[in-house]
Amino acid sequence: MVADQVRAGGGEQPPPPARPRRRGIGWAQRLEILALSGPAILVFCTFVILPVLLAGYYGFYKWKGFGPPTNFVGLENYRTIMQDQAFREALEHNGLIVVLSLVLQGPIAVGLAMLLNRKMRGRSVIRVLIFVPYVIAEVIVGTAWALLLQTNGAVNDVLRSIGLTWLAQDWLANPKLAIWTLLLILTWKYIGFAVILFLAGMQNIPEELAEAAAVDGASYWQTQRRITLPLLGPTIRIWGFLSIIGALQLFDLVYIIWGQYVASTAGTSTMVTYLVNEGRNAGNYGYGSAVAVVLFIISMVIALVYQRFVLRRDTDGALTGGR
Repeated sequence: MVADQVRAGGGEQPPPPARPRRRGIGWAQRLEILALSGPAILVFCTFVILPVLLAGYYGFYKWKGFGPPTNFVGLENYRTIMQDQAFREALEHNGLIVVLSLVLQGPIAVGLAMLLNRKMRGRSVIRVLIFVPYVIAEVIVGTAWALLLQTNGAVNDVLRSIGLTWLAQDWLANPKLAIWTLLLILTWKYIGFAVILFLAGMQNIPEELAEAAAVDGASYWQTQRRITLPLLGPTIRIWGFLSIIGALQLFDLVYIIWGQYVASTAGTSTMVTYLVNEGRNAGNYGYGSAVAVVLFIISMVIALVYQRFVLRRDTDGALTGGR
């Protein structure tokens, strides 16, 4: 110990300077924090935490929604969910929609964003047209596509009129086509949001980097591959997270286009449509609450894993090395 305090030259090492004592925040700052965060915490607890706790409570009962629940069934509702083939099919459909939404929408949106990030005539108009489907209400979108894609709808009529009768299909009821029809509609509806998000990310990339690469002889595609895409990574990962959560919660378009009975036979049912059919429509609110808890757990696990292994590097400053 004494030897450690002795310098190589034989002198004693001076004691480290005393750290300045950190002063705690005053009452004024505490009141300010409470006033600013209190309403948000209250709303979050009332509309997020409390419903989750109530759903967990009702999930242990066989309850029809009237009066206090009295028929305690323990884990019977959860056991039924795991053994129900309809729920497993809905879970598979949700998984397929999550993967294919990322695979289809991501590359298309990145390509469109790169195209619209270049100076060209009519760029603003094209941006607006691409974003318009995103702001249209799901009820309107679902009703319009349901009418267009009927067996005797406008899409098949156009195909027959131009001599492509062999392409006319039952787009909504055929189990081999319905899931792809749903993905087409989802891509058309939400591709504009991804494009606008990627364009916003590209606006934050300094133009000096592309100019320096051009001076060094890099081509346009080399610049996009070596500079734009790596710097756009955090934006792409945020979009991926939002897309996954949205796909897990998919309900409105499926319910409007396929209805509560056709969705399961057409192969487009989701966990939320299963929840509504088996919970609210069947008058079995205890079972529906258990399905909601399972959906919440699945979404939370996916969100935590994605945050831990994908988003954390962005929040830790991956691009700057944490400096």
